[in-house]
Amino acid sequence: MLKFIAKRFLWMIPSLFAVSFLAFVLIQLPPGDYVTTYIATLAASNEIVDQNTAAQLRERFGLDDPMLVQYFKWIWGILSRGDFGISFEWQQPVSDLIWERMALTLVLALSTLIATWAIALPIGVFSAVKKYSIGDYFFTAFTFFGLSIPSFLLALVLMYVAAVEFGQDVGGLFSPEYETASWSIAKMLDLLSHLWLPVIILAVSSTASLIRVMRANMLDELPKPYVVTARAKGLSEFRLLMKYPLMIALNPFISTIAWLLPNLISGSVVVAIVLNLPTAAPLLLQALMAQDMYLAGAFVLLICALTLIGSLISDILLALVDPRIRLE
Repeated sequence: MLKFIAKRFLWMIPSLFAVSFLAFVLIQLPPGDYVTTYIATLAASNEIVDQNTAAQLRERFGLDDPMLVQYFKWIWGILSRGDFGISFEWQQPVSDLIWERMALTLVLALSTLIATWAIALPIGVFSAVKKYSIGDYFFTAFTFFGLSIPSFLLALVLMYVAAVEFGQDVGGLFSPEYETASWSIAKMLDLLSHLWLPVIILAVSSTASLIRVMRANMLDELPKPYVVTARAKGLSEFRLLMKYPLMIALNPFISTIAWLLPNLISGSVVVAIVLNLPTAAPLLLQALMAQDMYLAGAFVLLICALTLIGSLISDILLALVDPRIRLE
């Protein structure tokens, strides 16, 4: 296992280089550059930028250099100094913009993962053991509802209910007095008081999907001979379920670790905008629209790193949980 982990870490290095280069190229593929977007934004406000000013801006930001030169300057700054460059739009170091947002995104991702597992695991087992019962039909209807309703629509409905019916402060992850405050126990408690709404919204669709997967996997395992034999030997039903079929049916739950973290960064943009969350997704979208290549490239690089790390953690946990899975 240690040899396998070491090999995976070694393969991560060229993978990150390849993804960072492709991301850098793709961000610059649309016509124009950040200066072009900036000039168009000013023109919409009836402000005109002459060609000399545009040329000075391109020289200042290094946009006149060939793409390969820009890439190698950026990647060398990351490797040598941990410097992700300067955001064109924000005029701040990229590292100052991304780390707090990435930390909040990881908190939200882990909270959503815990909520998803805590709900989907017991419901999926119950639906399989009590198949075609009233409870099974009820949870099946819930899963269809969870899979079909758009996340942004659910966000709007829950925001209305929380604000109007319960007087809850909705939108964002902090109260106004804590948004710019330094971290403290009070700020952490305020974060927890705001975290439940986005966790519910983001967990609904993934919970509904995993309930169906868990139910299907358990239904595949329950009729198998090893379950029938264990039941015939007098093993209690609860211990039988926990020791054998459940451990095998857990595989898809563990596999979700590989895609959940990057998906919450890049796939929850609309929900994050609706809820005004200070997470990575809205800033990534804004950077892509403005062709802020250093800021967008840093986010894409971190998303790739999270995907590779999540895949490694998923593979290790699968090997620990399921004895059938081995490298050879």
